Amino acid sequence: MNNFYHLCFVVQDIERATGDLTRTLGVQWSPIRAGRLGAWEYRIVFSVEGPPFFEVIQGDPGSPWDATEGSRFDHIGYWSGDIATDKHRLEDRGAPLEFDSCPFGRPFTYHRIDSIGARVELVDLTAQEGFLNTWKPGAAPMPPLDLDRPATEA
Repeated sequence: MNNFYHLCFVVQDIERATGDLTRTLGVQWSPIRAGRLGAWEYRIVFSVEGPPFFEVIQGDPGSPWDATEGSRFDHIGYWSGDIATDKHRLEDRGAPLEFDSCPFGRPFTYHRIDSIGARVELVDLTAQEGFLNTWKPGAAPMPPLDLDRPATEA
């Protein structure tokens, strides 16, 4: 199995969600950070423990992290050694591209897998150093998704 580096929840209330995960599972969190992608504002946090990390995002209505219909599990995150190629390879394997942040100057894509009701996120490996510096300074590098493995039917 390929190594994913995070599981993400999109939520209506980031403080409530992280508080609940701390109280019930003992998850510890880095400080919540604010961000912007295009016209959308969001708040994001990663667990201190990881990989794999928990990620929690609260986003504007209409954004890729819109939770107006309720908080939910949103995606599994993988590093990609070549996002331009890997996003097409995921599409060819039945995970259509749902959102591409590359035109916004950000190196990630979301791919829908309807049968699990969630997405796969690819994040370009070039962003890993910044991720580690922000969320887990001193941590070891994480491997990218290996799509050279043959896809098999279940």
